[in-house]
Amino acid sequence: MQSNDPATAAITVSQLNRRVKTLLEQGMGRLWVEGEISNLSRPASGHIYLSLKDNSAQVSAAWFRQRQRGPAVRFKDGDRVLAYGRVSLYEARGNYQLIIEQMEPAGEGVLKRRFDALKLKLSAEGRFDEDRKQPLPTLPTCIGVITSPSGAAIRDILSVLGRRFPAVPVVIYPAAVQGDAAPGELMMALQTAIERKECDVLIMGRGGGSLEDLWAFNDEQLAREIAACPIPIVSAVGHEVDFTIADFVADVRAPTPSGAAEMVVPDQVAWLHRIDVLGTRIARVGQRALEDRAQSLDWLGRRLIASSPAATLRRQNDKLREDSGRLASAMRQQLLQQRNALQRAAGKLLQQSPALSVQRSIGQLATIRQRLGTSALKALGDASHRIALLGRALNSVSPLATLDRGYAIVQDETSGRVLTRASDVTTGDKVRARLSEGELVATVNKVIGND
Repeated sequence: MQSNDPATAAITVSQLNRRVKTLLEQGMGRLWVEGEISNLSRPASGHIYLSLKDNSAQVSAAWFRQRQRGPAVRFKDGDRVLAYGRVSLYEARGNYQLIIEQMEPAGEGVLKRRFDALKLKLSAEGRFDEDRKQPLPTLPTCIGVITSPSGAAIRDILSVLGRRFPAVPVVIYPAAVQGDAAPGELMMALQTAIERKECDVLIMGRGGGSLEDLWAFNDEQLAREIAACPIPIVSAVGHEVDFTIADFVADVRAPTPSGAAEMVVPDQVAWLHRIDVLGTRIARVGQRALEDRAQSLDWLGRRLIASSPAATLRRQNDKLREDSGRLASAMRQQLLQQRNALQRAAGKLLQQSPALSVQRSIGQLATIRQRLGTSALKALGDASHRIALLGRALNSVSPLATLDRGYAIVQDETSGRVLTRASDVTTGDKVRARLSEGELVATVNKVIGND
C-alpha cells in the first residue's frame, strides 16, 4: 500500500539519478550517432569531452582514454563524425550523455562500411573465387578499353600498348568513371563490348582519387556484370594502394592502368627474340630428325640380313638347347623344394604334440598367477597414495580453508551476487560478508576505486 506521507514516499536525488541512469543504459543499448563536433576539450587526463550537434539539437559526449584507438587527436570543432557508443547519465550533475566507444569521419566511414558489407556479401556468393576467373590470352587479337576517353588513364594505356606491342588493335568503349551516372555508363560500355565480340580481353579502369572518386567501381550491379562477363577483364582502378569491388570480381587486378597494359600484351622485343629462338630450335629438331631417320635405315638394313632363313634356323637351334637345360634345372629345383617342405612339416608336427602343449600351458599359468598378484598389490598401493594426495589437494583449495586465513566472501545484500570489484556497489548499498565463522551485514559508506 502506497504511503500518503511525502517524507516517507520521497527518494533522494542520487537515487533518482541512479534509476534514470539504469533506464537509459538498459533501454537504449549501443547505437551510431551522426553530428558535428563542438566544445571539444582535452584535459590532462587524456579523456575527450565534446558536444555533438545538428541543426536543432545537441548532446554531451565523453570519449574516455581507454576507448580511444588511432589518431584521435585529428578531430576538431566543426568536424562531422559518426560516433558509436551507449547513452548514460552523469549522476553528479544529472546530465545525460553519450559514452563514445568509437568515432570516425562521417562521409568516409559510411562508404567504408558499405564497401566492407558488399565485399563480404559477394565473397560469400563465391564471386571472388579464383576457380571462376578466366586466364588472359597470351597474345590478344584485339584489346578493349572501358574508361573515360579524356582521362589520363587512357593516355597511359595507349602509350604502354604502343611501346610494347603496337601491332595489336585497340577499341575504346567510352564511359564516365566518376559520379552518379558512372556505374550505368560503365555497364553499358561493358555490354557493348560483349555484344560486338571484337575483343578477346578488356581493361576497365581510371586514374587515382579519393574513396568517393572511385566509388563508381564499388557498385554492386556493375560488380555482378563484371563477374558474369564472358571476356577476360583486367581491373585497373586508381593506384597500387587503391582497392575497389571491381578489383576483386575481375579476372585480374592491375595496380595501375599502365600496369594493366603491360599485363595484356607481351613485350614486342622479347616476343621477337622468342620467335628467333623457336626458329633455331625448329631447325635443330629437323636436323636431329634427319639424323635419326638415317640411323633407322642402317638398323633396318642390319635387321634384314639377320632375318635370313639360315640365321633363323641357327637362333631356333640355340634356343632349343637353352630351353632343354632350363627344364632340367627347374625339375631338380622343384624336387629339392618339395623335400625341404616335407622336412619342415615333420618338425612342425612334432612341435604340436599334446604333451608339449600341456607343459607350456602349465608354466604360463604359474607365471600369470605371480604377475596378477604383484599387479594387484601395486594397483592398491598406487590408488591409496593417489587418494591421500587428492585429499590434501582438495583441502588446500577449499573455500573454507581460505576463510580460515582471514579472507571473506562479499555479496550484494539484495541480489546475492558475489562482489569482486569496488565499482560493483555504490555508497549506501548493503553488502553481506561471510567469514570463517558467521556473517556480517554492512552498509557501504565509501567506494574506493583502483585509482
